[in-house]
Amino acid sequence: MEEKKRPQILIVDDDKNICKMIEASLRKERKYDMTTALSGEACLKLVKEELPDLCLIDIQMPGIDGIETLKRIKEEDPRIPVIMMTAHGTIERAVNSMKLGAYDFLTKPFARDRLLVTVQNALINSSLQKEVNELRSELKNKYTFSNIVGQSGVMQDAFKAVEKVVDSNVTVLIQGESGTGKELIARAIHYHSKARANKPFVAVNCSALPESLLESELFGHEKGSFTGASGRRIGKFEQADGGTIFLDEIGLMTPATQSKILRILQEREFERVGGSELIKVNVRVISATNKDLEEEMKDGGFREDLYYRISVFPIKLPSLRERKDDIPLLAAHFLQKYNEQESKEIKGISPDSLELLMAYSWPGNVRELENAMERAVVLANGSEISAKDLPPAVRSLGEKRIYESDNTLASWIEKLEEQALRQALLECEGNISKTAKQLGIGRATIYRKAKKYGLPMVKSS
Repeated sequence: MEEKKRPQILIVDDDKNICKMIEASLRKERKYDMTTALSGEACLKLVKEELPDLCLIDIQMPGIDGIETLKRIKEEDPRIPVIMMTAHGTIERAVNSMKLGAYDFLTKPFARDRLLVTVQNALINSSLQKEVNELRSELKNKYTFSNIVGQSGVMQDAFKAVEKVVDSNVTVLIQGESGTGKELIARAIHYHSKARANKPFVAVNCSALPESLLESELFGHEKGSFTGASGRRIGKFEQADGGTIFLDEIGLMTPATQSKILRILQEREFERVGGSELIKVNVRVISATNKDLEEEMKDGGFREDLYYRISVFPIKLPSLRERKDDIPLLAAHFLQKYNEQESKEIKGISPDSLELLMAYSWPGNVRELENAMERAVVLANGSEISAKDLPPAVRSLGEKRIYESDNTLASWIEKLEEQALRQALLECEGNISKTAKQLGIGRATIYRKAKKYGLPMVKSS
């Protein structure tokens, strides 16, 4: 097992004895590696060469003083935490250094315990910040537009709309059937926003909670505001302050909750349930619905004023039925994903399986296709996904297509013949002799019919 690297601490003071005293105090901990510098110039050189995990810098130094050294370090790498050291006469300067990005300051002479605690806290805080930045970077990569698969014209139109709105604060309404990827688009908008990407993204499924709980979930509540409210609760709007709140299935909100959402959009303020304090928030609202809100307005189920507030920038996501050209691309994407997850090496999808995937109506859209491909990868034994690995609904409804295009008796017979031959070849693993015997026809007929219907699975026996 690789040994964990010890934090590198750079001690900077023009007094050698101070440097030695700090170094001796920290060395007793046996947790840190240390370097010393006697000037701001030497410090900046070492920062470039060694990228320390923490700097302790004296404010009063000849040449480049501690404040200027701090400024240049933050320009070089703002992630490096800096603790300033100061005598009593320069405490005001030390306090001002906090505004320039210093983590904390120590007043000379300082006790060893105070030094150790401050150093430890600075390193812990820096480590946590690095983890947060790494997670944010992972999230941004996960929700990059290149990971939202689709080359069809309707999806390209949706992508263009999304790109236009990324760096705006405008409210967005994403419309589309369940499973079309509305939350994926909402997250992509958030994590590519220059102003909000480093702030929270909070998702609320409005259909998953009854009205009494939804209001508390969104706005929070005060202790004792209702039975079971044993303490103050911070709501989703407060949690999302500075970032984005995603209201999924907003069309299912009751009129009472709708009016409160309208107030937040208008005034940027609200009250917790049972409270009287006005809480101001800076939140971008992205909503989503699978309902036709314009029809809901006509029926009185959705407020007209709220609709126009949330739909300043509407984005329509097409169903999978409307972008069938993307099915092979999506299926290949999910095959690769679940190959890695299940540690398999399935090379592709058989032509007959792909034909079934293309023929199926996909009422659950991309989500249903992903589930189907995950199942197929788990079940597949060979080097490719075959028809038998697909869910029964995909097989049966895909096969049902033979009756749907041409209603003449001849076309029905021809398509039934194709299906029977395809199924027999699958069951016989493409063996011509076995297939001919099973169907009671000659081998030459099998070859001729397979060529006619473009069946690729025949094998010489």
